[in-house]
Amino acid sequence: MMTDRMIIEHYATLPAKLDAITGPLTLVEKILYAHLSEPLPADGFARGVDYALFRPDRVAMQDATAQMALLQFMNAGRRTVAVPTSVHCDHLIRAENGAAYDLKLAKTTNGEVYNFLADVADKYGIDFWGPGAGIIHQVVLENYAFPGGMIIGTDSHTPNAGGLAMVAIGVGGADASDVMAGLDWELKMPRVIGVHLTGHLSGWAAAKDVILKLAGILTVKGATNAVIEYFGDGCRSISATGKATICNMGAEVGATCSIFPYDGKIREYLVATGREAVAEAADGVQQYLEADRDARYDQVIEIDLSTLEPYINGPFTPDAACSISDFAAVVKEKGYPELLEVGLIGSCTNSSYEDLSRSASVARDAEKKGIRSAAQFIITPGSESVYETAARDEILVPLRAIGGTVMANACGACIGQWKRSGDPKRGANSIVTSFNRNFVARNDGNPLTHAFVASPELTTALTLAGRITFNPLKDKLLNDRGQWVMLDEPCGAELPADGYASRGAGRVLPSGQDRPITIDSASERLQLLTPFGAWDGQDMKGLALLIKVSGKCTTDHISAAGSWLRFRGHLANISQNMLMAAVNSFNGEKDKVFNRIKGEYDRVSASAMVYRDAGLGTIVVAEENYGEGSSREHAAMEPRFLGVRAVLAKSFARIHETNLKKQGVLALTFCTKQDYDLIGEHDTLDVVGLTSFEPLVVVHHPDGSSAEIKVAHTYNRQQIEWFEAGSALNLIRAKAQSQMY
Repeated sequence: MMTDRMIIEHYATLPAKLDAITGPLTLVEKILYAHLSEPLPADGFARGVDYALFRPDRVAMQDATAQMALLQFMNAGRRTVAVPTSVHCDHLIRAENGAAYDLKLAKTTNGEVYNFLADVADKYGIDFWGPGAGIIHQVVLENYAFPGGMIIGTDSHTPNAGGLAMVAIGVGGADASDVMAGLDWELKMPRVIGVHLTGHLSGWAAAKDVILKLAGILTVKGATNAVIEYFGDGCRSISATGKATICNMGAEVGATCSIFPYDGKIREYLVATGREAVAEAADGVQQYLEADRDARYDQVIEIDLSTLEPYINGPFTPDAACSISDFAAVVKEKGYPELLEVGLIGSCTNSSYEDLSRSASVARDAEKKGIRSAAQFIITPGSESVYETAARDEILVPLRAIGGTVMANACGACIGQWKRSGDPKRGANSIVTSFNRNFVARNDGNPLTHAFVASPELTTALTLAGRITFNPLKDKLLNDRGQWVMLDEPCGAELPADGYASRGAGRVLPSGQDRPITIDSASERLQLLTPFGAWDGQDMKGLALLIKVSGKCTTDHISAAGSWLRFRGHLANISQNMLMAAVNSFNGEKDKVFNRIKGEYDRVSASAMVYRDAGLGTIVVAEENYGEGSSREHAAMEPRFLGVRAVLAKSFARIHETNLKKQGVLALTFCTKQDYDLIGEHDTLDVVGLTSFEPLVVVHHPDGSSAEIKVAHTYNRQQIEWFEAGSALNLIRAKAQSQMY
């Protein structure tokens, strides 16, 4: 565990590490340079070009991704983790009937997985947060995040900790295993997008609206390989948890991470969560925890908080941004279902004390004026500490009074762990959430559900109205006395006046006892890993086209969540969902591809298995931003397990591209994007030039003709070694076997 003393010692080293660097620096550059594993080169690093090696302070993992990450780490040959690490049981708890019922069911249903995670954590020196303790990012914010630190986490919303001026980056489990095994962590030096905030939030506008507006500006891939760094006087008016909300959703625009400078709001939060010593030490090095005055940004975006309206984004993509004033017209124009069926507040993005407090003020006002929720209302606190504090301060009372149901402190509906009541085959319908993602079928598995994203307080207001076109800035509601009334503007407390209750509830500290870790060979949930084979040193000839994907293909499309979460520790079982939600460009259908061996159409995973077992490699062809979304490395491990040798896309999302590289799958991009159209359903493909790692793709058509496609890659020397070894883990194991830990 990283103690306050260790953090204070880290601050003591900052002047020596950073004072010698000439030229003004952004905040993210200061933190990255302070965590370099080798001295800064004389000519520095080129943003967006050069790779650098880092030594993060911490690793955090949620239970769905931790299973595979720890299964890999167990093969690394270490006796204990090299850096402070934590595991958080938040993803496997279903949202169904309320906190007590759902938590009891989760412990029964997932007991095998929880016991495995707890045993591995205890043996290898990892903090274990059991089911019900809270959502990983809220718990990290309350207990581990600190200004100027660096954390990696096996969840794409790890950047949440940027709200406490920390470089926090989402990664795949293989990256986490590397760092836990004591290896340096590699990252391309990111571009830096500056967001200049001025003014002050007021009225119905919330911190969430900053990132909802920004998502519309940058789009889902506009910040790929970039860090979003906020600066300006407006930063000081936003609470620490509000800052975390903004940083959390930076993942939706492809950002490596997002970060705010250290200020009084962050200091207040550190003190409120029992870390006054850290705050005092941070005060002494504040100049190293903010950007220099003349820091250079690759792009600057201006946002005036004083004129910012509430936003509502969606459906089906988090960057479809619209101000509340314009939204009703968009709903009418697009024909979206106006009736709101469910409103949901919480998730890792908006489940803080402040979020619940402001939502409760709306609910309290509605109750006083005789208004109850016209739609189903679901509330998810972020942690046991937040829940106990909100219960003590009677914040949950008005939320329940208008019809709200409080779920377990877990991810629930946000990640598809929602057993939605009513007809599961319902037609087109609308829900509004304070979550971060609204991809097709993500929440309830229904592709006809139109999911919109808004702040918790706006979501609460819309739920009261029962229609998504309601604008609380100007519209009235009919109360139970037949009167038309307006809702008051939300208000709330950033921090609890009497402090947080139950800090650290649910945490189990490791004993370090050397215990055997056993997995039942008949288990359907867990499976020991067999290392992937090394590259044979030959070009890839005669690859069968497994699928040519049309349109958006997120990690949800590649490896669905929902009911499949139960197989996250069993590679063979979960691989049956591979690419089942991706659209085949040749027939417009999902999970239906032509199998050249069988001469008929079959499921994607079944076809891949037939090819693999016949000794025939396959290739996946895709469009833009392939692998957008969650950090789940299963989306890379499943193709590798089922014999996919390469993925050729127009572009990749950052985390997924790294995950493919780590697992030994060749990640290539079209030099000319229109060449995507040259590949036919019955073609075979060669990838040549691999001995010099200057690959070229040759497409062979059934009529005997062929076409050459120029491709690009982003591999550096170390990543080429991963490919040659068959996976990054194979290299780790080889190094571990040659060293004594």
